[in-house]
Amino acid sequence: MLRNIPPRILRRMTYLERLDAEHRRREVRHFDRLRQVPPATGRFLAILAASAPGGRYLEIGTSGGYSTLWLSLACLEKKRRITTFEMSEDKVRLARETFRSAGIENLVDLVEGDARKHLKAYKRVSFCFLDAEKHHYLDCYNLVVPNMVHGGLLVVDNVASHREAAGPMVRKALKDGRVDALVVPLGSGLLLARRL
Repeated sequence: MLRNIPPRILRRMTYLERLDAEHRRREVRHFDRLRQVPPATGRFLAILAASAPGGRYLEIGTSGGYSTLWLSLACLEKKRRITTFEMSEDKVRLARETFRSAGIENLVDLVEGDARKHLKAYKRVSFCFLDAEKHHYLDCYNLVVPNMVHGGLLVVDNVASHREAAGPMVRKALKDGRVDALVVPLGSGLLLARRL
């Protein structure tokens, strides 16, 4: 999976990495800036998603589609699709361009709008990556976890870099009897929770 990434996906990953670096260099406003995981986190996500049990793949917070590209590798391997949610119109346009140029539009359902309005309808979740507005984390956690299959995985980004905003969700997960959970010191800090 990681040893034979399709060239179209690699090219788009490289483009988004350059765009993200440019946004950071120019100090683009936080909301407008691409918010994407580092490549090591992307590889970690792909391996976890490919290891998840049967069920639905979700991503909350698409941005430009960079993490979706990594997750698409698991989709290709497991012959699955992923549903991803994004609220920003500009980022939705960029993500659609990403999926077309990478040739993965047949693997991705992109939903424009607030994921919290849709998540109750998504049952049998086997893998979910959450990387959205940090003050929405606890709401998303509460909506996703009840719909996860046994052994399903929830991965939440930025729990170390945004400790205060992500804290309520992290504390709940670490005490939640429905999951095994730990914080992984990779990238900006990841919460990894496995549904019991």
